[in-house]
Amino acid sequence: MKIGLVLEGGAMRGMYTAGVLDVFMEQGINVDGIIGVSAGALFGVNYKSRQPGRTLRYNIKFAKDKRYIGLESLVRTGNIVNKEFCFDEIPNKLDIFDYDTFKKTNERFYAVVTNVETGEPEYIELDDLHDSMEYLRASGSMPFVSKMVKIDGKEYLDGGISDSIPVEKMIDMGYDKIIVVLTRPKNYTKKKNDERVAKIFYKKYPKLVEAINTRYLRYNNELKNIERLEKDNKIFVIRPSKLVNIKRIEKDEKKLKEMYELGRNDAKVSLDKLKEYLSNNKIS
Repeated sequence: MKIGLVLEGGAMRGMYTAGVLDVFMEQGINVDGIIGVSAGALFGVNYKSRQPGRTLRYNIKFAKDKRYIGLESLVRTGNIVNKEFCFDEIPNKLDIFDYDTFKKTNERFYAVVTNVETGEPEYIELDDLHDSMEYLRASGSMPFVSKMVKIDGKEYLDGGISDSIPVEKMIDMGYDKIIVVLTRPKNYTKKKNDERVAKIFYKKYPKLVEAINTRYLRYNNELKNIERLEKDNKIFVIRPSKLVNIKRIEKDEKKLKEMYELGRNDAKVSLDKLKEYLSNNKIS
């Protein structure tokens, strides 16, 4: 039996995921493979590196730091998330990331990125994060407020554009018990965006424009599929039990902690049912 873990993105809504994953680490919930999207990948790496509390710690510490994330970084660097500070200063100097443990632990870890030429998702396995940090950065490079990340001649943006909740990909990869961590409450549906914006920003990338403008359709279809699979006991879903009004680029420490604590509480409430799901060797 192979256990998979799918982590939705959502910028600072990902603090919910951080709370869930910290409980998983404390309770010894282990998986065989992980697919993270955007913030799901950015925060999910701390599960594979076995660093509970790290996501909360550095987000609280640097939330209001102008070097971290926000309009000043966007104006100065072209990226709302500061590349040097977030992907170098923090993990290598200010709140050390455990690269060795990340590499040694057994889970296979994939980050979803969107190829801007094709508009299609790519699922990049991250083994040594020293060598693949740019793919992690690409996975969380939100459209309109981030520069494209160029790697080996290809350009990428946020994986959520093309595959926000890659449950079907995880099934295709052979995982038969799948835990899905969402960052929106039940019954959420994504609304259609103004199509003109993407056409203005990315007129040289028509397939990217199409992917952005049809994202809401794919996302809502993914939610319908998740509900069906959950009802059939083929996947186990943890989602926010209530709505927290948190901004994508949230700087309020109380809101960040509230979202994190909600993730912890929902994970604890789900533990018995989750363990039962994982211990049942019958594949639905």
